Amino acid sequence: MAPQIKYPAKYYEKSSDRNVKCLLCPHGCKLKPGQTGLCLARRNIDGELASLNYGQVTSLALDPIKKKPLKRFRPGSLILSAGSFGCNLKCSFCQNWRISQQQPPAETFTPEQLVSTAREAAKLGNIGLAYTYNEPSIWYEFVYDCAVLAHKQGLKNILVTNGYINREPLQELLPYIDAMNIDLKAITENFYHKMCKGKLDYVKQTIALGASACHVEVTTLLIPGYNDDEKEIAELAQWLASVSEDIPLHLSRHHPDYHMPEPQPLNKERLMELAQLARQSLKYVYIGNV
Repeated sequence: MAPQIKYPAKYYEKSSDRNVKCLLCPHGCKLKPGQTGLCLARRNIDGELASLNYGQVTSLALDPIKKKPLKRFRPGSLILSAGSFGCNLKCSFCQNWRISQQQPPAETFTPEQLVSTAREAAKLGNIGLAYTYNEPSIWYEFVYDCAVLAHKQGLKNILVTNGYINREPLQELLPYIDAMNIDLKAITENFYHKMCKGKLDYVKQTIALGASACHVEVTTLLIPGYNDDEKEIAELAQWLASVSEDIPLHLSRHHPDYHMPEPQPLNKERLMELAQLARQSLKYVYIGNV
């Protein structure tokens, strides 16, 4: 277990009975003293909201940028990728649940140390920092501090995110973000409600806001029988095109994991058919996990 640190959180409101309401994401968790939010990363400590994952790095690797995936942002580059623990969605098919839905061992970094590590990796071709692996929006305070520092030092900042964040904190962070890959898990409210315990409209808002501020690509993980209906893929692509037809869409096969040992991954031929369908609306559609 990572140590239980107390780092002041941003975006919350207090009540007179020492309860707090987190305002970082749309869940708006109302927490009594000692309670932790749905994300596992924010706790009411003595009537103040604290970030439990500030500086807690569970995963650190120098990755090809195409693995984020980003195909049309600095192609061929490497990016130092860092993650912590926790997530504010509860996807039953989570592909990275060991750090998103649990609290694994972590190494403590300051923003200065992580940015310095990124600068050292520049000699290997690194262009900056990607906040990824778990959900970076609930690592907000640390990501913000790192992003500001990295930006000042000429490094790129990338978010790989589920997009489930409120408008105000997102807008505060966006000036320091160069690129985002945002999950659009489906185009139906029913899928988000049943499979992810979230709401679609907030993710749409993040995509639109992000696309107006930086380079954005979108990933949809396709699960046979759940979000691979042709009409839904066409609708998803059309909605993205309404934001910008230049937004790259990555259609990727899921693999059975977490609470969903079934179904098996989507047939590759079917994946290519759906990609071709999406290309009727979007200029750039890629397939993944093949």
